[in-house]
Amino acid sequence: MASKVTPWYKKKRVSQVKTDYAYDHTKCVCAKQQTAVRTSSSKSVSQVQAQATVAMAEPAYTIPAFRQRTADEGTEEYQRVSTKVGKGLTVIQEELHRMRVATKAQVDSIAIQREVRNMMYKKTDVLDDIPKLPDFLVALRPHTVWEKTPVKLFCTVQGNPRPIVKWYKGGVPVDPLTAPGKYKIENKYGVHSLIISRCAVSDTAEYSAVATNLHGTATSKATVTVKRASGSGESCQLGLVPHLTEIHPSKLEVSMLDRFFVSFGVEGGSISLVCTLVVVPDLPNLPPLAQWYRDDKLLKPSKLAEMSVGGGAARLTLPHLAKDDEGLYTLRIFTKDGTTEHSAYLFVSDADPSAPGAPGAPLSVKAYDINADYVLVAWKPPNTVNEVAITGYFVDRCESGSDTWVQCNDAPVKVCKYPVHGLKVGHSYHFRVRAVNSAGISRPSRKSDKVTALDAAESERLQVIKIEGKYDIVIKDDDLEGYVTIPGEPTDVHASEIFKSYVVLSWKPPSPRGRAPLWYVIEKCLAGTGAWQRINTAVKLHSPRYPVFDLQDGQKYQFRVYSVNLYGSSEASEPSEPIQKVDEDGVPSAPGQVVATRNTKSSVFVQWDAPKHLKKLMGYYIDGRIAGSKEWFPCNHKPFKHTRFVVHGLIPGESYTFRVQAVNVYGLSEESQESSSITVEPALATPSAPFGITLLSCDGSSMTLAWKSPKHCGGSKVNAYYIDKRNADSLVWKEVNLAAVTERICTVDNLTEGTFYEFKVQAANMAGVGVPSAPSAPMKCEAWTMEEPGPAYDLSFSEVRGQSLVLLWKAPVYTGASAVTGYLVDMAKKGSSEFVTLTQEAVNRRYLQVTGLKEGETYVFRVRSVNAAGVGKPSQLSEPICAKALPGTQEIVAGVDEETGDVFLSFEACEICEMSKFVWSKNYKAIGECPRVATTDKGRTSRLTFSSPNKDDLGSYSVVVTDTDGVSASHTLTEDALNTMLELSYAIRHPIIPLKHGLNYEVLEKGHVRFWLQAVKLSSSVSYRFIVNDKEVTSGEGIKISHDVATGVIQMTVDHFTRANEGTYTVQIHDGKAKAQSSLVLVGDVFKAALKEAEFQRKEHIRKQGPHFSEYLYFTVTEDCTVMLACKVANVKKETSFHWYKEDDEIVPETPPNVMSGACSLPIPLFSRKDHGIYKAVLSDDRGKDTSVFDISGQVFDDIINALAKNAGASASELVLQCTPEGIRLQCYMNYYTEEMKTIWKHKESKIASSEKMRIGGTAEMAWMQICDPSDKEKGNYSIEISDGVQTHTRSFDLSGQAYTDAYEEYLRLKAAAFAEKNRGRVVGGLPDVVTIMEAKSLSLTCTVWGEPTPEVTWFKNEQEVASTEHTKVTFEGGKFASLVITKVTPEDSGKYSINVRNKYGGEFVEITVSVYKQGEQIPEPKLGHPKTPAATPASTPVPPKSPAPPSKTPTPVPPKAQTPASMRSQASTPASTPIPKSPTPVPKSPTPTPKSPTPSRSAKSPTPPRFMKSPTPPRK
Repeated sequence: MASKVTPWYKKKRVSQVKTDYAYDHTKCVCAKQQTAVRTSSSKSVSQVQAQATVAMAEPAYTIPAFRQRTADEGTEEYQRVSTKVGKGLTVIQEELHRMRVATKAQVDSIAIQREVRNMMYKKTDVLDDIPKLPDFLVALRPHTVWEKTPVKLFCTVQGNPRPIVKWYKGGVPVDPLTAPGKYKIENKYGVHSLIISRCAVSDTAEYSAVATNLHGTATSKATVTVKRASGSGESCQLGLVPHLTEIHPSKLEVSMLDRFFVSFGVEGGSISLVCTLVVVPDLPNLPPLAQWYRDDKLLKPSKLAEMSVGGGAARLTLPHLAKDDEGLYTLRIFTKDGTTEHSAYLFVSDADPSAPGAPGAPLSVKAYDINADYVLVAWKPPNTVNEVAITGYFVDRCESGSDTWVQCNDAPVKVCKYPVHGLKVGHSYHFRVRAVNSAGISRPSRKSDKVTALDAAESERLQVIKIEGKYDIVIKDDDLEGYVTIPGEPTDVHASEIFKSYVVLSWKPPSPRGRAPLWYVIEKCLAGTGAWQRINTAVKLHSPRYPVFDLQDGQKYQFRVYSVNLYGSSEASEPSEPIQKVDEDGVPSAPGQVVATRNTKSSVFVQWDAPKHLKKLMGYYIDGRIAGSKEWFPCNHKPFKHTRFVVHGLIPGESYTFRVQAVNVYGLSEESQESSSITVEPALATPSAPFGITLLSCDGSSMTLAWKSPKHCGGSKVNAYYIDKRNADSLVWKEVNLAAVTERICTVDNLTEGTFYEFKVQAANMAGVGVPSAPSAPMKCEAWTMEEPGPAYDLSFSEVRGQSLVLLWKAPVYTGASAVTGYLVDMAKKGSSEFVTLTQEAVNRRYLQVTGLKEGETYVFRVRSVNAAGVGKPSQLSEPICAKALPGTQEIVAGVDEETGDVFLSFEACEICEMSKFVWSKNYKAIGECPRVATTDKGRTSRLTFSSPNKDDLGSYSVVVTDTDGVSASHTLTEDALNTMLELSYAIRHPIIPLKHGLNYEVLEKGHVRFWLQAVKLSSSVSYRFIVNDKEVTSGEGIKISHDVATGVIQMTVDHFTRANEGTYTVQIHDGKAKAQSSLVLVGDVFKAALKEAEFQRKEHIRKQGPHFSEYLYFTVTEDCTVMLACKVANVKKETSFHWYKEDDEIVPETPPNVMSGACSLPIPLFSRKDHGIYKAVLSDDRGKDTSVFDISGQVFDDIINALAKNAGASASELVLQCTPEGIRLQCYMNYYTEEMKTIWKHKESKIASSEKMRIGGTAEMAWMQICDPSDKEKGNYSIEISDGVQTHTRSFDLSGQAYTDAYEEYLRLKAAAFAEKNRGRVVGGLPDVVTIMEAKSLSLTCTVWGEPTPEVTWFKNEQEVASTEHTKVTFEGGKFASLVITKVTPEDSGKYSINVRNKYGGEFVEITVSVYKQGEQIPEPKLGHPKTPAATPASTPVPPKSPAPPSKTPTPVPPKAQTPASMRSQASTPASTPIPKSPTPVPKSPTPTPKSPTPSRSAKSPTPPRFMKSPTPPRK
């Protein structure tokens, strides 16, 4: 029996899937499932059939004994077999029934198909003769498939004749022969298909089928997306090209509503591009997929581009605008049916320059050829329109994470490339560029992306080996080279960049190179000389790149490179080819012809021919200017790559001219020729379709229709309308009018009453007839008999503002049983059906000003006509209107013409086009030709001038500019405003000369007095006269009268102004029709003041005839605090004398005054109260004498002291600690100090007064405060305040803690040292330096010594102690007088004698040289080694006191100063317990004053500690 077949009506329909892969897979699975079903069904049927056959067959043999059953057993077996047979028969019967039904259904289906086929043939025969455009019955659909799977695109197309279908991939024809086996194109039974076998990621594209016949072309497109499975590499990144983006698999339906427009930003600002969306379903957690592109490059979220989708909007925010952000922005939204997108251009202009005239910032800074210590930075030049040409660029770098920028080049580079070397390996950097011209330096560009200085060759030295297809093993070339010490030589040395200012050398790293760190050494030589010279002496190169800057022009060089590591150097590479710096290739040639054409009402389409010489063109800059202007403005701020550009942001109706410049790395080309002037207007096209067809009246045989104007007029005025009609049950349209209808209302005649008609309207302009409107709703031709009026029509708007607008309409054509008495106006928000009536009572005018609107809200309106019978049918709804004023909207201005005095109303339109007209109305009725007013139009301005304004002209005036987006305004002329303007008009027509300044006087140099006034404006025909005390005065002796038209000044100058000139002065002026008069009363005290000033100026003039002071004495203070009395002199000569006096006593300065220099000064150093007095400077010669007096006292003295204090306070050092035997001293060094300065010492914020405990004083170089006999009470913070009357300068010192402890210990030490110094043994006087004596004479060396306790005295000869003998007698009397007497000296007594005086506190050592000569001999010079003058006192020993008197109570310390040898004697000091020092070292003078002694001292102090210690605070340098 046959296998089981499932009937067609029980087959499950498999839903169509989106991909062929899924379809084939499903089909395969279903086939397998069906096969399994069929197999199982066949098996069960066979079993049943076998069972039935056995059951119905008769036994053919006798049953064996062992199978014999009992009766009961036989009955059971029979019942069992019968049951099985019954079931089997039931199954067979059911299957036969199903097969009969299926067979009948198949036969019926075949019969129906045969009948349909026959009918189709007949229809085809009929339609074969009808031409038809190609049309896709089944269009292509998008597919998303996995890699290495097939995909089939198919479509069905019809047309007559039969179309030819061609396949395209991304706009390129698909040719199966180019890739055999890849593509297969089929055409079976009218189904055209393209099969792509084993899809690859590269097959992702937009495919199109283009059907063509004699009558036209049709295209169907679909996108194929090939996805790569995870783990097999990167997925297909379709975002790189906008039209190849992956389709989002979501089920969201997304529509764009409000879209972003062309936008304008400024560098440093921010901007947001927003597009509102309608998402269905709107799921908060599942926003639609949106992608943003700039110039077809996918943008990614970053700090410079913030993206968000949600809340019904897609937003792109650019928070830090730069010119790099300029470009075409595209938003692509993925929807259920594919993608929807919107694009608009963003312009980013330059920010304000850093200096006037400085260029704009460069842009598009990028780093190329990145190596371990070298990067090539490139950028694009900015547009220069009115700025001076760019002379070069500075490149700056900054390490990533730092804000410190370092300039890379010392001199500006002239090309837009610069090699930066000397980078640190592994460090990351950003770069920026600044442009330079003669006016200054631009703002820096946006910094480049981060780049890391790494050796690019390192990655090339890695090899990846796959093991068993699973594991990757990375091996370095070092592992394959073996053990290499000295590297190989580099190869391929060549110049990769050659410019006028530098050459970049490049080479290939050595192989083998070894594992040790590698660097390079470069040598150069003049080509052919062989004289090699190393050029990177101070730089270790780690990269195979190096820029060379110091090559001479015109010379050819060769280069070679060594590889170096710690083991040594390689051989030199092969020398490079001769390399020579080349002249700059230069900028491109100027672009060709520039043509500008109309685009929109605010943009112009500009196109041009490319330059003949491109020279690596980067793009173009487009400039524009208003026709008639000389100022150009940039149209784009980023080089545009194509030869066509749309310039946006232009003023509608204005005329412009354009030019273009080409850009490359060398800068901007010459400007192209200017384009022809073009007016900004929309491009010319046919108008769009009219809409809103409404029925106004019907009489049974005719219908009156009205409609609304097309939304787009096509750039030309709509001058005709054509109406078509048809019966509602017919498809054939018939023309209503052959002649054009110029109004938007038409009566259609010859209609059949009771028939429904449809109408459509076409608008026409000079470009042609536009598309027809949509058919109107069916309208029944039935006579109107209602008593109420018909609908008003032609609702329009005027004066749309943020909170108000004016609604206008036309009266109904059908008035009803009586005349229309008024109108009711209803308003509703857009989308709402709740209307609000705006008028409580019907208004009898056909306009209404609607107020109280919400700005930005959209409204709709309707009007209902009213007559005596009631309220009629409402009008058709108006177009939705948004309560928002047009950008740049202005109002009507009322004014008076300054020339003629005419009263006028003026309006300036914010936009206009060639066809635009200004239509003025009064109370919203067109004025037309009227003798009371006249209109004049000029450009964008229209003026309505009143001929004889009066109360009849009061009312509301409005103006509408046709062929615009509703440019209009109104103005209500009130009686008060008209009266004000009439008064002004009278003043203009009967003018009075306006005066800037009335009659006034001024005293001039020679004592002349000038009377003058100034008018706002004077003409060349002005006349005037001066009247003094009722008598006209004219020019003559001693009087000069004149005027200046340019300034409007009229003046009279009196040379000799005396008491006779007292009185009243008047000026009368006539200038055309205008008059003016001004008077000045000069009597009494006013006259006396003028006369006194005139006499003074006369004397001053006489004084200045001789030598005189141009500036009298004044004071200044120099940096070193010297007070300078200065003055300036004039009209001097060599013979002119200059003298200084103080209190009439002449002062003779060290530098004689030089009057020829024009300035003289008298320095007053160390200024103090002693310099009080009156100073005088006298200047004289044979022409006269002049004197300047300066009184230094009172406030002047205080001002000088304050000026000194200001200088001194600014220069004051920090407080310095100085210890003395008397106590602890704080010192403040400054440029100058005097006790007259306002200085305050403070201890713990308490003012210190000078006392025995706290002594305050100072010198010319410092101020000091001494704490005598300090104790713990004196611890704390000390400060000095120096006030200059305006500012207080404070210096402080914290005398506490360790600082006080150290100071106190030093004080105690110095105090003990001073006591020791005071009481040590010393020679007070009496001994000479050199003694010369004749032989046989007696020599007595006697001196006075002092010490407490009494010192011991020892005499020495040639460093040997002298014992007292008869020949040499040593005495010491009274502890005061010591002597050495030598009787009858002999030559052997010559030598060096010395005396040592010491006690327990120290001593002194004095030397005397003795020379003995024989009688008759010449007195000898001192022996060699015995100086005639003493050696310099050692600097380490302070000056000894000249008497044993105690030191002064108030010593004045001075800064340490070295003493000169001329001021010192030969001195040496020894402490009491130490031998004589041979080479004492210098020390500064003691700060303690030394008492006088009766004789000059030749002794030196003993080496006792100095009386000062260094402060913890560093002293003043």
